[in-house]
Amino acid sequence: MSRITARFLAGGVAVVLAATGFSSEAVADTAPAAPTGSAVVTENNAFLQSAAANGVFIVPLPNASVSYDSTAGLATSLPVTGGSINLKQYYGNASLDGSLLFVDLLTGKSVLFKQLAFSADDWRVTGVPAGGTEPVLLLKPGGTVAASQNGNTQSLTSDNLTVDATGAKYLDAQLNTTFFTGGQKVGSFTFSFTG
Repeated sequence: MSRITARFLAGGVAVVLAATGFSSEAVADTAPAAPTGSAVVTENNAFLQSAAANGVFIVPLPNASVSYDSTAGLATSLPVTGGSINLKQYYGNASLDGSLLFVDLLTGKSVLFKQLAFSADDWRVTGVPAGGTEPVLLLKPGGTVAASQNGNTQSLTSDNLTVDATGAKYLDAQLNTTFFTGGQKVGSFTFSFTG
């Protein structure tokens, strides 16, 4: 094929794409938007003080953001990065950005959780330990729980976030501690998902 023929063919394809609306810009405009939102885990002061007294610290790592309020406690916000979820019908999962490092200063042990998620299937915050493949059930929203939907935004609030029994057993084994127990009150939880 000559260069002139190739140029005519390329020009013809460009004209057809432009005329039918299949330009790269048109395709990009129709792509679904990635989900947005966040999961906010708030450790109340009682939990923070008890953990510190036992040498246990939970360190949020990027891209989690942290804020502290002397009344409410330490809030860790984990941005939603993907997934599909239906809170009212208890199915689906939302992927969360950031990771959580659990450290026990008394034993010198630590465990890092990546691939954090909120699972409506399990109604738990989960994380995959570094080097592992299976998620561990870490935290359970409970107490007064309210789920709502406004348009394509779903929201959840929980005033009693607790340590899951499976997560407590895993953490105690990894950190060589007896600090964590199933049902242990951590604080509160809020979650929003738009997508």
